[in-house]
Amino acid sequence: MMRQQEDWTMGGVPLYLAKRLGYHAVLLLAAVCLSYLLASLALDPRAYYAGRQPPLSPAAVDHHLAALGLDDHQPLRQRFLHWADRAFLHGDLGETIDGTPVNAEFGRRIGVSLRLLVAGTVVGTVTGVLVGAWTAVRQYRLSDRAVTVVSFALLSTPVFLLAVLLKTGALWFNRSTGTDLIQFTGEKSAGLDGGFWTVLKDRSVHLLLPTVSVALFAIAGYSRYQRSTMLDVLGSDYLRTARAKGLNRRAVLLRHGLRTALIPMSTYFSYGFLALFTGATFTETIFGWHGMGEWFIDSIGKDDVNSVVAVNVFAAVIVLLSGFLADLLHAALDPRVRQAS
Repeated sequence: MMRQQEDWTMGGVPLYLAKRLGYHAVLLLAAVCLSYLLASLALDPRAYYAGRQPPLSPAAVDHHLAALGLDDHQPLRQRFLHWADRAFLHGDLGETIDGTPVNAEFGRRIGVSLRLLVAGTVVGTVTGVLVGAWTAVRQYRLSDRAVTVVSFALLSTPVFLLAVLLKTGALWFNRSTGTDLIQFTGEKSAGLDGGFWTVLKDRSVHLLLPTVSVALFAIAGYSRYQRSTMLDVLGSDYLRTARAKGLNRRAVLLRHGLRTALIPMSTYFSYGFLALFTGATFTETIFGWHGMGEWFIDSIGKDDVNSVVAVNVFAAVIVLLSGFLADLLHAALDPRVRQAS
């Protein structure tokens, strides 16, 4: 035991991080390759050119597809190797079906989605954990039952319907007050002039409803899971022992109870982030945010293989990064993980 603790202290941390990064790198590579293969099999870029006015000749369509690296006359293996050579060796994700660079579109949209995802994740996770722990301590009281009803109502409501309801509520509020206090279309006001604080205020106002839409679903899910894990901890012997030793109730609940209850939550965080990303996809479309989610839906409608793969790369990186952060949180909370590494 002492040897394991010494390894962790003197070199185990870098080794543990290197192992986890290696695992996630392999998973990322597999996810990217699988995304390209599935997108190529499921989508038909040739159909995008059908019905054009004036109509394109088959030779012209073949020329466009060949320029995009999507020539369906070539074997899928050859198309994949050509795309992989450009993507992995040169960082070039190809061109969209409209002929614009995928990298440029990717760079333009990634900041939009990250603002929404980061804000929604932080608000949803922190609030969900605190609400779950609070309701566990107040088990079967009126507040616990009220939170339970609201949580299940939110979980049973589709994300897109929740976003539409929030948008309708904002319209009603603005009409009732005769103001435009709540902005819900786009990520910023068109033609806005002003300094840093003016721009920051405008973007924050536009971010409010989309963030609430994403965060509410996270709060409902995390609070239910956190309540369950916290109830398991509250009945443990070591909490009663800590209380018997004279520690006050708040210190016992926070320092010993909540910390232990967060250990299984760290694994849930990484898997729950994928649901947040899915919710953000619909949220962006409904609120007019030109981010990765909106791009993904538009790309599927256009049978744009390269763009769909680019969005999947973004999703894979974000989900695996959240998994890596969950690994770090798990190791920080549970000394058994550090000893086993």
